[in-house]
Amino acid sequence: MTEPQYRIVEIFQSMQGEGYNSGMAAVFIRFGKCNLACSWCDTDYLRFNTMSLSAVVQQVQNHTAANIIITGGEPTIQPQLETLLDALKACGYYLCIETNGLMPVPAQIDYIAASPKACYAAKYAAQCIEHADEVRIVADGDVTAFARSMAARIRARHYYLSPLDTEGSMNIGHTLQQLGALNQQPAPEHWQLSVQAHKWAGIE
Repeated sequence: MTEPQYRIVEIFQSMQGEGYNSGMAAVFIRFGKCNLACSWCDTDYLRFNTMSLSAVVQQVQNHTAANIIITGGEPTIQPQLETLLDALKACGYYLCIETNGLMPVPAQIDYIAASPKACYAAKYAAQCIEHADEVRIVADGDVTAFARSMAARIRARHYYLSPLDTEGSMNIGHTLQQLGALNQQPAPEHWQLSVQAHKWAGIE
């Protein structure tokens, strides 16, 4: 029987640079292709190699971290993703996923970081996941109304607003202003700032 094949941009070990798990050592599996096309995306998800299931698992096992971050591109659109997740769970890994939140997340995932995109607000009004461990929204404009709508749609333990990084320059001031607006009125959720600290530290 032919092994499942996966579109892999890269597999590498580093540390989580943003959100609740900042600083956590992890093996990143970055998939190719996405169901969105954000103009400011910092991943070339159209450049990827095809790897077999066993090759992916073997490359992951060449690293030492016990945590895996499944990312992209958009991992939830990958064919036979659950087969790979079953194999990784059988090896004892803790599985995290970074998703845009439009598609259902496989049950094997232990931690969900959803990052809805305000530039596709109409898509999220039609469908999105209902639960996550954390929600991270990039402040690529005035996103306060979108952030409130996502907090109402996606119940999570943690909510973050992230500055937009454009060629190494982050709109921290504008992000902080919106963070203040989100937290000014009483609401069940409290929004926090999340920055890509790994970029400041020079870590991949």
